[in-house]
Amino acid sequence: MKTKQEDKFIKDLQKALLQERAAWRLYHALANAEKNLPRRKVLIKLAKTEEAHDERWTARLKELGAEVPPDRETIFERIWRWVLVQSGTDNALKRIEDAEEEGSSLYEEMSQIAPSEGDRVALDAVQKEEEMHGRVAHKVISSTPIAIDPQGMLDTILKREHWHKRGGGWIGQAIYGANDGLGSVFGIVSGVAGATAGGGSAVLIAGLAGMLASALSMGSGAYLSTKAEREVNEAEIARERRELQSKPEEEMEELSLFYQLKGVPEEEANVLAQRLFSQPDQALKTLVSEELGLSEQTFPNAWMAALSATLSTAFGAFIPIVPFFFISGYPAIITSFTISTIAHFMIGSAKTVVTGLSPWRSGLEMMVIGLGEAMITYGIGLLFGAMAK
Repeated sequence: MKTKQEDKFIKDLQKALLQERAAWRLYHALANAEKNLPRRKVLIKLAKTEEAHDERWTARLKELGAEVPPDRETIFERIWRWVLVQSGTDNALKRIEDAEEEGSSLYEEMSQIAPSEGDRVALDAVQKEEEMHGRVAHKVISSTPIAIDPQGMLDTILKREHWHKRGGGWIGQAIYGANDGLGSVFGIVSGVAGATAGGGSAVLIAGLAGMLASALSMGSGAYLSTKAEREVNEAEIARERRELQSKPEEEMEELSLFYQLKGVPEEEANVLAQRLFSQPDQALKTLVSEELGLSEQTFPNAWMAALSATLSTAFGAFIPIVPFFFISGYPAIITSFTISTIAHFMIGSAKTVVTGLSPWRSGLEMMVIGLGEAMITYGIGLLFGAMAK
């Protein structure tokens, strides 16, 4: 007969096993998407370590005569991993850093209730590896390491890896668009439904008009703001190019100082600056990156932003009006409220791909806000509908 402490240890071990499986699958997916060979090797190495943890906990559960969770993923888990990979390696590593910290805390708790000294030793070893993984992820997303030899430094500083991307990428834009479309059209549908008691044609017309207006507004807004951002960045690069041509000595000294601030010895910093200025294009890229934090590789694409915003907004906006294609009256209102509430929760949870917050908390928060908005507009619709009679 197992004690409560032994039961808790087994449950925590099963939870840890599932976390390790999710981690190595994500590392493998990121490695497959990474084009830079050194980066890919690091990700694969981390994935193999997590896979070894999986094997260790599987064996231990069998020794304890406990159930080993089945090695399969749900559709939601597959989608979530794909979304994380699509959101960019930088953003995915932030989520990994958070997960590794949670995993380290879990192992610390398990170590206190471990049934044997061997378990405590194993847990401490794995905990240290989890903490190391978290530090690796943090270093990758927060700083650029400097290699020892000058050519290695040069390659690193030029940032050829294209590692850092804007937070969330097009996934973030899509989530924002879906949220905006759902919220605005859910309010329109609720208001018109309240005024007409769910009259199918009126709600459909208002909903479709709202969907079209929201999608076009979001798409055009995304295009113009992204285009403006790109134009500002290009203007900054043009200014830097003029300074490079008119004051090359000053710019070379400035670049050398940047490297010295990063910890590169003065002589090596001067050598790096001279090498770069022998290649004007590379010198410009480096100056722009160091002084302005810009890279032409990471410039947002205005058309991609517009397409992502338009389609995602239309998708979110279409959800509340779906029932009114098939039914009308109060059954349609109730169905619309139900699916829109669920959609609010799902989109709120999806936001955590970018924010890193709790999916449950974020989903519930958005669901409550959406319901509040719908109740207000439905009440206004009832009021105006009564006044019109």
